Amino acid sequence: MTAVAGLRDIFTKNLRQSGIYIAFVAIIGLFAILTDGVLLSPGNLTNIVLQYSYILILAIGMVIVIIGGHIDLSVGSVVALTGAVSAIVVIKEGHPWWLGILAALAVGLVVGAWQGFWVAYVGIPAFIVTLAGMLLFRGLTLQVLNNISLSPFPQTYQKVAGGFLNGLLGGDGYDAFTLIVAAIAVVGYAFSAWRSRMGRVRYQQSVEALPLFVLKIAAIAVVVMAFAWQLAHSRGLPIVLIILAVLILIYNTVTTRTVFGRHVYAIGGNLSAAQLSGVKVKQVNFWIFVNMGFLAAVAGAVYSSRSNGAQPGAGNMFELDAIAACFIGGASTTGGVGRVTGAMVGGLIMAVMSNGMQLMGVDQSVQQIVKGLVLLLAVAFDIFNKRRASSAR
Repeated sequence: MTAVAGLRDIFTKNLRQSGIYIAFVAIIGLFAILTDGVLLSPGNLTNIVLQYSYILILAIGMVIVIIGGHIDLSVGSVVALTGAVSAIVVIKEGHPWWLGILAALAVGLVVGAWQGFWVAYVGIPAFIVTLAGMLLFRGLTLQVLNNISLSPFPQTYQKVAGGFLNGLLGGDGYDAFTLIVAAIAVVGYAFSAWRSRMGRVRYQQSVEALPLFVLKIAAIAVVVMAFAWQLAHSRGLPIVLIILAVLILIYNTVTTRTVFGRHVYAIGGNLSAAQLSGVKVKQVNFWIFVNMGFLAAVAGAVYSSRSNGAQPGAGNMFELDAIAACFIGGASTTGGVGRVTGAMVGGLIMAVMSNGMQLMGVDQSVQQIVKGLVLLLAVAFDIFNKRRASSAR
């Protein structure tokens, strides 16, 4: 395949996935200009990571739910509940910080199993189950906290979302450790992409032209290293970014290289065909929601650490931000389509837009209008693509 043909393939067959990356770069460029470069300053990039990490964690679980043909409206309430449980364990009872994290994760797993049971084994639509869960878990949060906020957490707990790895390997005015970790990540990605390419060639599948492949790797390397360079000149490598990166690697592998991942896509793409193919639909649906509960608990621990306490209203509207990230990132409203990496880009688009408008002093009401329009356009584009594909057949 020539470079020209490769480019044509990217902008036609994979327009949705390619378009989101182009839009991401364009939005960054626009707000960098509108904020006179403040958006890309070391301190602000660090703040974006800290402020939106829990939404990205929720989006990882939400995209799997959406790929399976479901939706989860309860994750914001689960974030509040798990954060409240952690606060009770650590602040009120005086137990170690890690015991609070484990308690939050345990509650998240129980919540996921509860909702998975009703969806998978009773057969109630996920929309109804999670809508009930949104009310139920918010009420439980109020009960656990007795309608009052609880703070502060000890310093060790606060480091989960607010800590940094800085100065481990020195550096004159910058953190060398951050740059080394980023370089290792780039090399690892390049090696993985090369292996994947060679595997496709071995099975005589089409691949992009080698110059185009090299250009793509080089572009990603430049972006990652530039981002790391800015972080290295701020406070170093955020611990929460390490947590997020590990989760992305794990779940990208789960969705693309495991039997469970293929079954999730099969159920969302064609439920009847999946059942006829021997997919254990009930079990897969059950574990989809258990996993969502687990990741909501992780987000709850991160958010409570970031806010240094637990509040009855914590997590309000988080589910809508997570759902928006998935749809903007390429997930389909009908299921069977979506990627973890796409959801992350969608979440980052929302984060950059929110942060950029905040830096510009845009009113909160206008920010909500812009976010709503972006989500509407993303879903409209998905429907347009489906209709165009149907008419081409």
